[in-house]
Amino acid sequence: MPRALWLLIIGMAVNTIGSSFLWPLNTIYIHGQLGKSLSVAGLVLMLNSGANVIGNLYGGHLFDKIGGYKSILLGIFLSLFALTGLSIWHGWPEYVVFLSIVGFGSGLIFPPMYTMAGSVWKEGGRKAFNALYVSQNLGVAVGTALCGFVADYSMQLIFLANTVMYFLFLLIALFGYKGISANITAQKDTKKLINAVKSKPNLQALLILCLGYLLCWVAYSQWTTTIASYTQEINISLKQYSLLWTINGAVIVLGQPLLNGMLKHLSASLKLQMLIGIAIFIASFIIVGKASAFTGFLVAMIILTIGEMFIWPAVPTVAFSLAPKGREGFYQGIVNSTATGGKMIGPLLGGVIVDIYSMSTLFIVLIGLFLLAIMTTLMYDRGLKVVSGTIRGQM
Repeated sequence: MPRALWLLIIGMAVNTIGSSFLWPLNTIYIHGQLGKSLSVAGLVLMLNSGANVIGNLYGGHLFDKIGGYKSILLGIFLSLFALTGLSIWHGWPEYVVFLSIVGFGSGLIFPPMYTMAGSVWKEGGRKAFNALYVSQNLGVAVGTALCGFVADYSMQLIFLANTVMYFLFLLIALFGYKGISANITAQKDTKKLINAVKSKPNLQALLILCLGYLLCWVAYSQWTTTIASYTQEINISLKQYSLLWTINGAVIVLGQPLLNGMLKHLSASLKLQMLIGIAIFIASFIIVGKASAFTGFLVAMIILTIGEMFIWPAVPTVAFSLAPKGREGFYQGIVNSTATGGKMIGPLLGGVIVDIYSMSTLFIVLIGLFLLAIMTTLMYDRGLKVVSGTIRGQM
């Protein structure tokens, strides 16, 4: 792999370690420590995710206009400002304000990171996105392994640890990313118009694919919201819950070489890869819907992790292949904002369903969403009349 990609991998891991101190505990903190209902907790996380959606779209646009280096630094500075404030004031309603700013700032970061990864190692194909995905989950494994222990000692240290890790990420970006070229070239207005016309079917295909991607994230986000609170109600400790996410990251890091070998052996297309992943997701949620002890959640988490290893890296890979030259950042912004949109809708939807009905009703709804995602994945590329050999081979 190119040196530039290694720098992106290291930065992504450090960034994710920091954020993994906070996101697994958001619902638990709002519901348990601030005394708000699950619906209110879902609304707060929806605001955070909504800001993140805007940040993702704007971050992709900024990448196409000013490049990845400045876009990433802007996102880090905004996040550092909010996390510093959160370390000092983390009551109500300050928590909501700072969490929303963090959402916007972190949203600016991810589209440039993924677009730069694809640009610096184009011949690597899905490997570049897999590498970022693995580093992201290595950060999840380390961050969540620590957050349970830190939270048991002091919740305030959670906010401080996140701030320190973002400062370290700032140093990596400041001194490591300036020389990374993402091969962005200026285009004349006429060329942009031609590209817009030619890319219309590609954009339509991406939007259909992202609809299913959004539904998957709506369901997946329940693990950090309604399912997280449910584990507390049945006396699963914070350490055990954070251990689930440590195992999630560890399985991804250790299992990625095995998955790569399997996909290479089967010559699986990205479409088949995503369909397999959604089917595995369904199996995971059936198991967690019946779980009443830690072992049941552990089995469900391992199966869930295998499913996400099939889906999450595949979607940005398709997006990069579909994107016309000069619009790579915008397409990655759509993908990242879609994932965040799922995180935005999921907590509120899940909280309302659980508050009004029950956890079992929620799991039935989630399985229905997965079935819809299978349909969109099957049909997303039907409108592509002229497809390049590279895209055709991946789909």
